[in-house]
Amino acid sequence: MKIEIITPDTTIFTGEASLVQFPGLDGSFEVMKNHAPLIAALQKGQIKVLGMDKLPMFFDIKGGVVEVARNKILVLAE
Repeated sequence: MKIEIITPDTTIFTGEASLVQFPGLDGSFEVMKNHAPLIAALQKGQIKVLGMDKLPMFFDIKGGVVEVARNKILVLAE
């Protein structure tokens, strides 16, 4: 699935992922391929992106919103 993490200033990451873990307001949650559509608020923490090569990447955020639809993830982060 495709993921894009953007801030008001720049695009932090664009690429393919097999799994993404988010710091949700009610606790962390994960999204995998063919996940049901969702929109969720994020709190301060780390987004973990597991690439297609199974190597993890971590991105620190101060909060934001994530939208998941049709195997595309868009993160609007602070």
